[in-house]
Amino acid sequence: MKRDRVTNPAAFACALSLVALCAGCSDKPQVTPEPRLVNVVRVTVGSANSDVGYSGEVRARYETALSFRLAGKIVARNVEVGGLVRKGDVLARLDPEDQQLNARSAQSQLAAAKSEYEQSKAELERYSDLYQKAFISKAEFDRRQNTYNVAKARLDQAQAQVAVSANQTGYTELAADHAGVVTAIPIEVGQVVAAGQTVMKIARTDDREVAISIPENRLGELSATREIDISLWADPAKLYKGRLREISPSADPVTRTYAAKVSALNADAAMKLGMTANVYLRGAQRSVAVMLPATALFQDNGQAAVWIVDRTASQVKLVPVEVGEYVEDKVAVLSGLNE
Repeated sequence: MKRDRVTNPAAFACALSLVALCAGCSDKPQVTPEPRLVNVVRVTVGSANSDVGYSGEVRARYETALSFRLAGKIVARNVEVGGLVRKGDVLARLDPEDQQLNARSAQSQLAAAKSEYEQSKAELERYSDLYQKAFISKAEFDRRQNTYNVAKARLDQAQAQVAVSANQTGYTELAADHAGVVTAIPIEVGQVVAAGQTVMKIARTDDREVAISIPENRLGELSATREIDISLWADPAKLYKGRLREISPSADPVTRTYAAKVSALNADAAMKLGMTANVYLRGAQRSVAVMLPATALFQDNGQAAVWIVDRTASQVKLVPVEVGEYVEDKVAVLSGLNE
């Protein structure tokens, strides 16, 4: 009997192990997943009004390339790039020695022509008196008349040459035609330049505009826009009023976009040349079917699609769609969706 008591605890322990093992094999309780929250957008078919923005660069409406009217060696340059100039300021000078010599030569020729003219005039007056008294023939009088006419023409020529020489002497100084800022100086003192060669560029500071590029499928928006605003990248909170001034009649051969220029109507000193600006076409109309958030798009076998919610059945289904243009964080759906 004692042996049975010794072996029975071992058998009892084995039975407990089997019970514990069977208990571990039982099914775990099922955990119900929480529903996932998504943003649902109501589909509305029709045209949409939205603002369109383009990036551009602030430029001067008028930028003049200045040059000397004659060739010569530059002996002085009075301005630097970025300097402000007033109308009439002397910007650069050529060596005036040759032009001064030409002016003196013209003065000497004028003096000689004037002396010849005075002599011919006096002789004509004497021969005119003799002709009236019949002391000389008509042929002799005509020769004196012709001599006087030639002397007078030479005098006029000499006077014109003196005026030209004076102008050319003045052309050795390059003066500003209008007030502005110097944007480029491609020459240095001591350089010999040809007549008409650009030596300086001056941009007027009173009229500024923004140069932008417009895709060919957006040209219709320019005529549809009701208002144009301009903002600077340096100060986006400040808006300037704009007006479309010019649009290129042909597209750029590389970018295939059309260059347009928008004048800033209330530009101030904060709008500096070369700054980056954004041009907004307010209220531009697009004939699109649906505008959805770009995050609503889904790819199904390479085809664009969106999920449609069936509120009655509380289910969703994937519907293929045709996608149009992207506008900021939205996308235009051209077909595939109903209202």
